[in-house]
Amino acid sequence: MLELIEEHACYGGVQRIYRHLSAVIGLPMRFSVYLPPEVATNPAKKVPALFYLAGLTCTEETFPIKAGAQRFAAQHGIALIAPDTSPRGANVPGEADSWDFGVGAGFYVDATREPWSPHWRMYSYVRDELRETVLRELPVNGERLGIFGHSMGGHGALVLALRNPQIYRSVSAFAPIAAPTRCPWGEKAFSGYLGEDREAWKQYDASELVAQATQKFAQGILVDQGLADAFLEKQLNPEVFEAACQAAGQPLTLRRHAGYDHGYFFIQSFVEDHLAHHARVLLG
Repeated sequence: MLELIEEHACYGGVQRIYRHLSAVIGLPMRFSVYLPPEVATNPAKKVPALFYLAGLTCTEETFPIKAGAQRFAAQHGIALIAPDTSPRGANVPGEADSWDFGVGAGFYVDATREPWSPHWRMYSYVRDELRETVLRELPVNGERLGIFGHSMGGHGALVLALRNPQIYRSVSAFAPIAAPTRCPWGEKAFSGYLGEDREAWKQYDASELVAQATQKFAQGILVDQGLADAFLEKQLNPEVFEAACQAAGQPLTLRRHAGYDHGYFFIQSFVEDHLAHHARVLLG
């Protein structure tokens, strides 16, 4: 059952925040939803939807407040859904000790290591429970779903799409952690959540998964990367993902932008292009 927390008129549609008790996470979870104007004029119509996964320290409110995407979602008639980035309120010892691990840093994996495994199950939450809840409770077309995200969320979006092309028809990312098994953020998160078996980490590494994918995203994957991004050199590895896509025959548009950093001013600058990319696939 969904509990409506907030509702605001926005570009002829409506921006909402919901809360629900998650069986997968074992705790209450919040997510944001933007519904385009078509829903108000025709409540029976089911619209395509884009799931957006946010980055480290963010919440379900970060994207709808900062990205400016509702304007373009309204133009295309697409819903936007953004979950929180981790469980909250689990009271696991040390869960808030680091900004890049624990609270606000779920990394969109299903943890297998105690004490994280009972609650830190963001992969299954996003893929299964959140999606099924949205399709059951909201006017969303389950045959026309896409996914995108930023940084940690860009990693999550690429992984979820590559592992589940039967669910997500389109995918894009802003400055994703594109090869997490090869960077400090990923090594810290994966060792903490999954243990020390590096082979097990590969199931959550887009640069490893693209080589194994049985189904290509024929209309391409879009990735935007700022060249003034402070995390580019040590954490993001877009060139690794680019080489993996080329070797696998996966169409990729990787755009590098001089002067742009890692934040939401960067995302604002190119979010229109991402909505258009997804619209071409989901509305085609």
